[in-house]
Amino acid sequence: MRKLCPNYDLPDALDTVLEVPIPEEMFASNKSGNRPWQNMKSWMNLKPNSERSPALTALFGGRNTEIQLLLGVIGAPLIPLPIKPDHDHSISKNIKDHPIEASMAKYIVKQYIAAVGGEKALNSIDSMYAIGKVKMAASEFSAGEASVNNKIVKVKNLRNGSGEVGGFVLWQKRPDLWCLELVVSGCKISAGSDGKVAWRQTPWHHSHASRGPPRPLRRFLQGLDPRSTAYLFSNSVCAGEKTINGEDCFILKLEAEPSTLKARSSTNVEIIRHAVWGYFSQRTGLLVQLEDSHLLKIKASGNDSIFWETTMESWIQDYKTIDGINIAHAGKTWVSLFRFGENSEGHSRTRMEEIWTIEEVDFNIKGLSMDCFLPPSDLTKEEEGYGIVPSNVRLPFKLRYGSNRVSASKIVAIHVDECDESSDDEEW
Repeated sequence: MRKLCPNYDLPDALDTVLEVPIPEEMFASNKSGNRPWQNMKSWMNLKPNSERSPALTALFGGRNTEIQLLLGVIGAPLIPLPIKPDHDHSISKNIKDHPIEASMAKYIVKQYIAAVGGEKALNSIDSMYAIGKVKMAASEFSAGEASVNNKIVKVKNLRNGSGEVGGFVLWQKRPDLWCLELVVSGCKISAGSDGKVAWRQTPWHHSHASRGPPRPLRRFLQGLDPRSTAYLFSNSVCAGEKTINGEDCFILKLEAEPSTLKARSSTNVEIIRHAVWGYFSQRTGLLVQLEDSHLLKIKASGNDSIFWETTMESWIQDYKTIDGINIAHAGKTWVSLFRFGENSEGHSRTRMEEIWTIEEVDFNIKGLSMDCFLPPSDLTKEEEGYGIVPSNVRLPFKLRYGSNRVSASKIVAIHVDECDESSDDEEW
């Protein structure tokens, strides 16, 4: 990751400080013989449909559109519930005063706290920052019912080296104050929370606030913020055991309450459920997998409704000790967007994936003030939706018979925290 961009046109000029570190390969010469500054300019100034196969362009409508979809879904999702630490009680309070499933969960959380460094070390953290690298790709799209007539389009595979590369910077001061800046192939998404409202900002739409109380960024629970993870799952129940990549794990489950779902819903979009699962190793006590799923019901024309189910699974790896605290430095996330509710031909599933690595982490940042977490000046509160995705994004709803072209006059992009609808209600 590079934090400075050299001035290749004026060698004697000062380097430019990058707001978000850029992966090193963006500066390297490619097979066509481009100089590093040419690669950098090309990366920061994407052109539609560049470096895309005809099938891929037909499916997603251009590389820029695909990147917008990836950032909208994987970039900055929030977890289901706000985290409110109980300062009057220890994280590891008496576990005997609860039902057996809850008591088991609290015992597992106690083991997790010990595995990541202990309660004293976790409580010593007032703030943190992290720099990381990501690679994202839309990997598969399928349409129609799951039968021999099901049309499946394989898009990309990160294991083959394809995908969009980028970097991010995370800042946090207590669980309710955080800020993210993520740049992927020249497109930037910013998100944050000042403790009163959670917001996000993209190049393709104005800043906007999420509905309901502010909630932490999901990336923090992917091994970066053990204290918030412990607080979150301290109210969970033990749902059994499962083997993850050869590791025997306890499963802790937490579901958002109806009142919380109602606060995040609107007149046109109802959140039916939102649950999160944590898989904790029985051997090490560490969190090795994080999964969450939510189901939305969206009103269509007439009495019809469309349902969207979003599932995210993150494998958390490469724990390293930083200042006495065990922090995960790598992982992978799979995302599945499933649309249903009308005839079987209209059903569709889109799969995406992300690989991330953490390059740098530090705690108790001196001089980190509240001003670092102020929302954008153009922040607006959404009345009907609870987030924005550009209206020109064509999420793959249907495949026309005899063609790989995807079309939909009704544009809806679904992810863990946000949904927006275009103004065209003619067809679902």
